[in-house]
Amino acid sequence: MKKISILGSTGSIGTQALEVCSTHSFDVVGLLAYSNEKLLEEQVRKFRPKIACIADPARYQSFRTRVSDLPVKVVTGLDGLCETATIREADTVLNAVMGMIGLRPTLAAIEAGKEIALANKETLVTGGELVMKKAKEKGVRILPVDSEHSAIFQCIEGYRHCPLNKILLTASGGPFFGKKREDLEKVTVESALKHPNWSMGAKITIDSATLMNKGLEIIEAVHLFKLPPEKIEVVVHRESVIHSAVEFEDFSVIAQMGVPDMKIPIQYALTYPKRIACPVKQLNLFEYGTLSFYPYDADTFPTIGVAQKAIAAGKLYPTLLNSANERLVSLFLEGKIRFLDILDTVERIFSLNGDRDVTLENILDGEEEARQWVDSLFC
Repeated sequence: MKKISILGSTGSIGTQALEVCSTHSFDVVGLLAYSNEKLLEEQVRKFRPKIACIADPARYQSFRTRVSDLPVKVVTGLDGLCETATIREADTVLNAVMGMIGLRPTLAAIEAGKEIALANKETLVTGGELVMKKAKEKGVRILPVDSEHSAIFQCIEGYRHCPLNKILLTASGGPFFGKKREDLEKVTVESALKHPNWSMGAKITIDSATLMNKGLEIIEAVHLFKLPPEKIEVVVHRESVIHSAVEFEDFSVIAQMGVPDMKIPIQYALTYPKRIACPVKQLNLFEYGTLSFYPYDADTFPTIGVAQKAIAAGKLYPTLLNSANERLVSLFLEGKIRFLDILDTVERIFSLNGDRDVTLENILDGEEEARQWVDSLFC
């Protein structure tokens, strides 16, 4: 059985991953949370990892005291994050942290030869060129955890010798499916956080409401599956039963289906190439009756088009888009900007200079520049 280190263990993906680990008695050797001391302590006591990281240095002493009776190494900060990602005992590192902080531990884990179960979007959105090159050099396998990318990965298993025509990337459409721009004038944080199908963290739920999550997933798919963005088609599928599909040269389409439960792709990444029983409800198609498919509304939700343009431009443009969006979502969640401000502002990121090579230093600089640019507009 693989030994697993989980970065972001107190978040939505992390807690579900630990449910899978508990069901199958997987060996959890590392745990990391940013600031949730109480839940991290509960996890450490249950799973008894070799190392536990509380990433917020201000909480280090407090958390260390909480678990002082346990034989666990406690670390903090970015160094602690990277140490948890490279712990010798781990075979697989599940990276489920939120934001750009996830890039460096991914690179560190690859350098250490760890298999990567990847749920951190920013790793590929901002550093995809760098990450995939390093993974190839080190012979490291990157297994996608996002339900859509996991579905694509599963669909092409056994057909890697067959050229793809296109990827059909499914989208739920979020809480505002069918709405027009005028309907979004007075969107509240509460209404934007009411996703119809999935239970996720606040940031990704807002990205789903703006459809930016689908734009970012296009960028990830370009890196993971080596297809140009024009061969990735977004299909709004309200029921979230088909998690994505692929079309081959003979026009055969293969889709991956299941209930909308993240434990399925999480477990597949942790047990690949094996499939074992998963603690989720079985799919019963009779309960759905019909499955629906629609084009997305590019006029109301320009975010997908902006992401396609960013990955086509390459260089640092995906980084600038990701960072600007991340800051905009944060401001919206704080009640400082309108929902429509997110949609309108991301279209303007091409006014920034993204024509720079994809290096870690440039990525970090670009991230800060985009954040400052957003703050100059609204703060």
